Amino acid sequence: MIKINLLDSVTERQGGASAAVEKKVSNPMSRFLLMSIAVFTLFIAVVGWDFISTHRAKAEAERQLAEQKKIAEELATVMKEQQELEQKIDNINKRIEAIKKLRNSQAGPSAVLESIRERIGMTPDIYLDSVEQKGDQLTVKGSSPNETSITQFGRSLEFSSGLFTNLSIETQRKEIQSQQVNEVTGVETPKLEVIEFTIRCAYTPENANKDNDSTTASNGSGGQDKPDSGSSEAPKVAQN
Repeated sequence: MIKINLLDSVTERQGGASAAVEKKVSNPMSRFLLMSIAVFTLFIAVVGWDFISTHRAKAEAERQLAEQKKIAEELATVMKEQQELEQKIDNINKRIEAIKKLRNSQAGPSAVLESIRERIGMTPDIYLDSVEQKGDQLTVKGSSPNETSITQFGRSLEFSSGLFTNLSIETQRKEIQSQQVNEVTGVETPKLEVIEFTIRCAYTPENANKDNDSTTASNGSGGQDKPDSGSSEAPKVAQN
């Protein structure tokens, strides 16, 4: 009978395979090839990761850029609407100013005459000859038998809450020949003396409106002591 040692044959075959692997590994060319493959694989992995991360960063940057552009467009729309609204408000304010100027120009002469009429009603013995207005400059001419009435009339114009400003008065005494004859004595009545006056001032209704507004505001805030009007200077009177 033939005996075969299988254990020895297997051991020999394993030893031969190990020796072949060790031989290949110990070969410099094989080592270089293995290192090249490892380095190339690592390089591909690094490049792939860098490409993926760069692509993700680019996508995120593009998303943020799109959001910023959208916000900028919305802001531009809001700014445009704001400019249009400001333009409309400016046009409305211009129309209001034009209407105010038109009303002032239309109501100017009648308002001046009404203001003067009110003050003449408070002052006796004042007779007007003419009222002339050029722009905001006003010239009032008249006469009175006594100078006190003229001074009182000038004061009523001066203390008008800013309606009449820069007031000056010029007076001139004048004798009037009487045409009447006393029926009893047959003698003519003596000559009458009148004082002619010329008042020049500025008519500023806008200042009067401001003064009225400030007075209303001061009254609403509790009221403060009013200055004594008696301490104000009287209108200047120039006598000829």
